[in-house]
Amino acid sequence: MRDTVVEFKPKRIRWVAGISAAAVMILFTVLSFGLHGSTGDNFGSFQRGDQSAMIGLGVLAGIGILAFTRPRVWADAEHVRVRNVVGNFDLPWSAVRAVRFDRNSAWAMLELHDDETVSVHALQATDKEYAVEGVRSLRALHSAATS
Repeated sequence: MRDTVVEFKPKRIRWVAGISAAAVMILFTVLSFGLHGSTGDNFGSFQRGDQSAMIGLGVLAGIGILAFTRPRVWADAEHVRVRNVVGNFDLPWSAVRAVRFDRNSAWAMLELHDDETVSVHALQATDKEYAVEGVRSLRALHSAATS
C-alpha cells in the first residue's frame, strides 16, 4: 500500500458540463449574428464590437461551466489532496477521522478530527459504482495510514 497513489475525478459531470459549455457558446454565437441594425429605441445601432462582445460572453460562460470539471482527489499512504470547484485541501491522514458517503449525500466527505468536514466533489453520487470504488480506496488508504 505504501506506493499506492489513487486519483479520482467525476465522470458524468464532465460530459454534462462539456456539452452544456459547447451549447452555451454556440447559442451566444448564433445570437450575436442577430445583433445588427438599429437598437429599436432610435438611440444607436449594433456594431461589430457588440457581436464580438456577445461571442466573448459565450466563451466566458462556457469556461465558467467547465469549472465544474475541476474536482479531483489524490491520495497515497501519507495524505489526501482534494481539489473542488472552489478550494483545495491537502490533509495528512492523521487529520482525517473518517471517509464518509452518507445515504442521499451528493458527494463523499472527509470527516476531520476537529469536527469539520471537507467535501470531496470528485466522488459524486451520480457516478454510482465509480464513486463507491473511490470511497473504498480512500477508506483503505486511511485505514492503512492510521493503524
